Amino acid sequence: MNPVAREFKANARRLTADLRHRDLIQTALGKYEAVRDKTKAAFQDWQAARQAAAEIKWEAVNHLDRYLDEFVRNLEARGTKVHWASTGRQAREIILGIIREKKARSIIKSKAMTSEEIHLNEALEEAGFEVVESDLGEFIVQLRKEAPYHIVFPAMHLSRGDINELFTRELGSAPTQNPEDLTMIARGVLRQKYLAADIGFTGANFAVAETGMISITENEGNARLTAALPKVMVTLLGIEKILPRLEDLALFLPMLATIGTGQALTCYNSLYGGPRQPGEPDGPEEYHVVLLDNRRTELLADAEQRDALHCIRCGGCLNVCPIFRNVGGHTYGTTYSGPIGSVITPHLRGLQEWKHLSYASSLCGACTEVCPVKINLHHHLLHNRRNASRQKPSLAEKLTFKSFAFIVNRPGVYRVVKRAGRLLQKLHPLVKGTRLDPAYSWTRTRELPPIARQTFKEYWRNRR
Repeated sequence: MNPVAREFKANARRLTADLRHRDLIQTALGKYEAVRDKTKAAFQDWQAARQAAAEIKWEAVNHLDRYLDEFVRNLEARGTKVHWASTGRQAREIILGIIREKKARSIIKSKAMTSEEIHLNEALEEAGFEVVESDLGEFIVQLRKEAPYHIVFPAMHLSRGDINELFTRELGSAPTQNPEDLTMIARGVLRQKYLAADIGFTGANFAVAETGMISITENEGNARLTAALPKVMVTLLGIEKILPRLEDLALFLPMLATIGTGQALTCYNSLYGGPRQPGEPDGPEEYHVVLLDNRRTELLADAEQRDALHCIRCGGCLNVCPIFRNVGGHTYGTTYSGPIGSVITPHLRGLQEWKHLSYASSLCGACTEVCPVKINLHHHLLHNRRNASRQKPSLAEKLTFKSFAFIVNRPGVYRVVKRAGRLLQKLHPLVKGTRLDPAYSWTRTRELPPIARQTFKEYWRNRR
C-alpha cells in the first residue's frame, strides 16, 4: 500500500471514531438538506432542469476547442491578457511573473479551488508575498494553516467555539460566541487588507464563451471587493468552466445555489469581462485570465469518463456521500474530496497513487442522483477501479486469478480443490477476522458464505 493510501486509511479510522467531529458534520448537513429540498421543490421540473444542464455542459465540453477560442477572442477584444497554462507549475510561474512585473507585495484572494489545486498560496508565500484569503471560511482555515474542508463550506468542521479560540489567539480579539461578532472581527481585519492589496485574485464559477465574461457567484461580496479595489486583477480557472451562451446562466446560477447552499440564488452574482473601460467608476486597470489545463485534456480524451468535466463544483455529491459524512474532507488528502474528488483526482494526480479513493465508496449512487449535471459518478468510481487493475494489477491479484483459471479449466483439479475447501473451511472460525484468515480484509466486517455440503452436480448424480 502506498503512503497516501495508508494515511487515508489511518485518518479515516481515527475520524470515524471521533463522535464530536461526526456530530458537527451531520448537524450541518442535516440543516442543509432541509433547505435544499425546499428550494428544489420550487423548480417546475427539477429533473428536466438537470437534463437541460447536462446537455449544455455536454455541448460545451465536447466542443471545448471552439468555445475556448470564442471566449478568448471576446476577452482579448476588451483588453484582457489571456495566458494558457498546461500544468500547475506553469500556472504558478505565470502568476508569479505578473506579480513581479507589477512589483506587488500584497495579494487579496477570493475563493478559488483551482488555486488550491496548484498550491498557489504556498508558492507565493515562499516567494515572499503576503496572500490573504477573503472568503470567511477560507480566511478561517488559512489562519489554522489548513486546506479547505469542503468545496463550498471550507470551515464546516469547526464550531463557533473553535473559531472564537482561533480569533482570540491569532487576531487578539475579545472572546465571543456570537456569530455576527465573529464575522465583524474578520471583516475588520480584511477591510484593511483590501485597501493595502496590490493585486486581486479570483477563481471563476463559469466562463461564458458568447460574451467573453467570467461569472462569479458568492454570498459575502468579498469577490466584488477583490475585483474592484486593487489595480490589477488575476483570474485562474480550469478550461472546463466554459458555458456556450450568456442565457445558460439563467439555469446554472440557480441550480448551483440550490444544490450548493440551498438558496434560490446566491447574494452576489457578478460578471467580469475585462479591465476598467472608459467611463467606468471602478474595476482593475489591468486584467489577466489564466486558463488551466493540468491534465484536463487527458480526461477530455477519455470518452467514457469525459462527463466528469461537466462538474460545476456545487459540492452536492459530498453532502450526500455516506463516506464523506463520516471521514470528512481533510481525510482525502487532496483538493477535491468526496465522490467527485475520488473520480477526478486519479486523473489529475495519477491513477495508481490515488486509486484508493475510488474504493472509498459504498456505490450507493446517491452522488449520481443528486448531481445537477447528471455525472455518472458511482459508475466512474467503478471505471477507475477497473482501469487501475488493468494498468497495474497487484502480484497477489495476478497469482490469484491465474490459479483460479488453472483450477476451473481442469474439472479433475476443480473437484479435488472443492473437497479440500470443504474440509479447510471447518478451520475458518478459528482464524476468522485475524491476519491468518485468507480473506482477512473481507471477513473483518462480513460473513464468509460456507461452501455447500453437496453441489448440484452431486445432487443430480445421486438422484439419478
